[in-house]
Amino acid sequence: MSEEHRETGTGWPEPAEPHRPAGPAGEPDPRPDAPDPDELSPLAPAEPEPVEQEGVPSPAEEPGATATESETATEAAPARVSRRLTSAGAMIAVLLALLGFTLVVQLKTTSADPTLAATREEDLVRISSDLDSRERRLRQDIEALEESQRQLRSGEQGRQAALEEATRRADELGILAGTLPAVGPGLSVRFAGPDKAISAARILDAVQELRGAGAEAMQIAGSDGTAVRIIASTYFVDGPGGGLVVDGRRLSGPYVISVIGDPPTLRTALNIPGGVVASVEEDGGNVTPEDSEAVEVSQLHAPIKLEHARPVS
Repeated sequence: MSEEHRETGTGWPEPAEPHRPAGPAGEPDPRPDAPDPDELSPLAPAEPEPVEQEGVPSPAEEPGATATESETATEAAPARVSRRLTSAGAMIAVLLALLGFTLVVQLKTTSADPTLAATREEDLVRISSDLDSRERRLRQDIEALEESQRQLRSGEQGRQAALEEATRRADELGILAGTLPAVGPGLSVRFAGPDKAISAARILDAVQELRGAGAEAMQIAGSDGTAVRIIASTYFVDGPGGGLVVDGRRLSGPYVISVIGDPPTLRTALNIPGGVVASVEEDGGNVTPEDSEAVEVSQLHAPIKLEHARPVS
């Protein structure tokens, strides 16, 4: 090799040179044709370039797998990835659905009562306690109403009895007021004699004594059958030319008073010494009481319209 090739460092093999003894360490070669060390030091031997040989695979092509195995692995990988993506997508969809449902419920709750979102835990506990107390009070009210309903249903017979009592009382008042007919045991008292003996005053005395003896209903009838119901407001006046005027109606004697009450008591009241019977007989008249088990007082009096009296409330 020429000196030019040796200096360029192309890596070609150099011919063997005869052994030359080197000088002492650190001293320059004493030979006259020795190369300058300064010229040789910067030149480093070049690394040999890799030589490609036919039939030898390169390092990049050395995975150790055949073409068929590589294609099979390539086809299987997308399938596994696809299955993983499908399962992951389903899980993600479920989680998103749950998250959406939770958000909707929270939004509805917040929109229904926005103050609860900013309420403290202590306040929430107090609100819950108040709601429980209100529920208990409402349940107590419901129980009280149900108990009242049961009492009303069980008191049906009591209400019926009260209604019957009110009806009975109304009937009694109607009989006393003369607006209802009546029948019962009592007396039929006949007054006969001259007008002086059976005057309006004597007839009024007889009515008063019968009331005092417990008479419950009375009426007076004249000889022609005209009858007048006797009530608390009935008045008696001697008629012009004889007879009586009772509540504005004219009656002629003899007169018959029909009275309902206890017969013995009524008879005793008429026969007291110096009473009605004695006074009538003294003036030439007579009084004839007759007991009866069914005295009818059928004549009615028109209801009285009160102008001044009012019930006390």
